[in-house]
Amino acid sequence: MSTNNYPFQLGLDQSRRKFIYNFTKAAGVAALLTSPVISHADSFFVPPAPVTVGEVMDMFINQVPGAPFNSTVDTLKAGSRDIQVTGIVTTMFATVEVIRKTIALGANFIIAHEPTFYNHQDQTAWLANDDVYRYKADLLQQHNIAVWRNHDYIHSINPDGVRMGLLKQLGWQSYYNPVATNVLMLPTTSLSSLIGHLKQKLFIDKVRYIGDLKQNCQKILLMPGAAGGTRQIQAMGKEKPDVLICGEIQEWETAEYVRDAQAKGQKLSLIVLGHIASEEPGSEFMANWLKEKLPGMKITHVLSNNSLSFL
Repeated sequence: MSTNNYPFQLGLDQSRRKFIYNFTKAAGVAALLTSPVISHADSFFVPPAPVTVGEVMDMFINQVPGAPFNSTVDTLKAGSRDIQVTGIVTTMFATVEVIRKTIALGANFIIAHEPTFYNHQDQTAWLANDDVYRYKADLLQQHNIAVWRNHDYIHSINPDGVRMGLLKQLGWQSYYNPVATNVLMLPTTSLSSLIGHLKQKLFIDKVRYIGDLKQNCQKILLMPGAAGGTRQIQAMGKEKPDVLICGEIQEWETAEYVRDAQAKGQKLSLIVLGHIASEEPGSEFMANWLKEKLPGMKITHVLSNNSLSFL
């Protein structure tokens, strides 16, 4: 089968694209810190109706099948339900940098997808005397900022909000199959071009991969976030994809399975995007959802970016 690189041709070489991205990013940050009109909201000048943190939370939770959940990590990590919202920031992680940008925006409600205090349950007793934790918690308290984690609920709407945000950013919505939610049939392309497309659309400098860069790829198993080795391996065994695209892996599990599959002659590749890159589009999805429901409210998606750098 001949290889058709559309729609994965990059159009710009890596160095030009990196310069443009970095320049745009720098300009965006400068504007963020200096301009009073920074929201993505289309109706910024329409006075928003008063709304509290709890009302915004309930508005989203009420659309989730089976909600509210008896057991969930989707709780307030700072602030209270009664705070009247002046502006909302959506993000992957409520980092100190994101909190500072929230303050600069005049917003007081952060909706994050992942933990704020370095563990899945956001338990803080073990951090009571930790300087980093205290600085972050005090910063939120001083500025009366509420932080709500929206993880279980956004993954539980139909279709999954994080997955749909990722598909939109990649331009793959038309390939989505609501029956086989993890499987996409794309136009045939090389592994190299597929990696290039992912890097361009998700603003990733480097990815980790296993495979022959010339391999033809059409059947994609897409598993953003941290699905876990067992689920990833079982899905590969069942679906027989050309490539698994995932957020993160346990290196002694999924990667070793793919290596052994290749050793036995199977054409199976792996692309590891990183957890943040694979799920950050879900926070953009959340921002767009809020804009529809809260016209006039200042709503901004702030990238938390990768905490790790690559040489």
